[in-house]
Amino acid sequence: MEELIPLGSRLYWFYLSLLMLSRAADFFSTWIATPNLTLEGNPIGKVLGWRGGVIVNLMVCVPLAAWPLSAITFATTSVLVAARNFQSAWLMRTLGEEGYRDWYVERLQQTSLPLYLFCLLGQSALTAGVGVVLMYFYGGLLIPFAVGLGIVGYALAVTVYTLLSVWRVRRATG
Repeated sequence: MEELIPLGSRLYWFYLSLLMLSRAADFFSTWIATPNLTLEGNPIGKVLGWRGGVIVNLMVCVPLAAWPLSAITFATTSVLVAARNFQSAWLMRTLGEEGYRDWYVERLQQTSLPLYLFCLLGQSALTAGVGVVLMYFYGGLLIPFAVGLGIVGYALAVTVYTLLSVWRVRRATG
C-alpha cells in the first residue's frame, strides 16, 4: 500500500482522473449549495474562493495521484462530502444563503448544546465505524482499506467543520 506509481503512467492518469472527478463533484455540490461560499464550512476554502480552491486542488491532486492509497482515500472523502452537500443544497437554495444561515442559527439556539453534540458525535461515530470495519477486514487489499480510511476521514471532517461552525455561531451570538 505504500508503493508509488510512475508519473504519467496509465494508472497515474486513472488515479488523477478519479481525484479530479471526485473533487469536481465536491466543488459542484458546494456551488449548488452556496455559490457565494457564505455557508462554506472549511475556513481555508472560504478564504481561497473558487479560483484559489481550484489551483490548490490541482496542486494537491497531481502528487496524490501517484500514491493509490491517498488517491482512493481522498476521492472517497470528497464524494461523501459532495453527497452531504447535495442533501441540503435544495434547502440552502430555496431559503437563500443568508436565509438558510439565519434559519440554522435559530435552530441551534433553540436546541440544547449537549443534545446537538450528542447527535453530531453519534452520526460521526457510526459513519466512522463503517470505515473502521472496512479497514479492519481489508484482507490485505488496497481498495477496501483506502475506502474505509476515506470514510473515517469524512466522519472526521464533518465533525471538525461542524464543531467549528457551531463554535463560530455560539461566539457570534453570545
